[in-house]
Amino acid sequence: MADLKKLAEEIVGLTLLEAQELKTILKDEYGIEPAAGGAVMMAGPAAGGEAAAAEEKTEFDVVLVEAGAQKINVIKEVRGITGLGLKEAKELVEAGGKVKEAAPKAEAEEIKKKLEDAGAKVELK
Repeated sequence: MADLKKLAEEIVGLTLLEAQELKTILKDEYGIEPAAGGAVMMAGPAAGGEAAAAEEKTEFDVVLVEAGAQKINVIKEVRGITGLGLKEAKELVEAGGKVKEAAPKAEAEEIKKKLEDAGAKVELK
């Protein structure tokens, strides 16, 4: 039972890109195609992430709210920060969401500044 709870917590904590990758693995390797799982996965992390950030205040999630007018510059910064490929970074920038999770305050502020300098709108949660 404890193992299932841990697995559930890990699934709820997935980023948008991780959830998409999980969906692809389940579909390609096991023939399982979630019907409405994407929306459920996205609703869970928002509530859980905010509660954890409110309690600890030492780690922050860097969330891309809007790419802005200079989307190419923002994609370049996201690639540098996350190590993602061009396609994945572009998808993240277009969809918005967490660029970095559970980053120390100084690192989160540095990432936020880099993304804002590139033209993006960013929040720390």
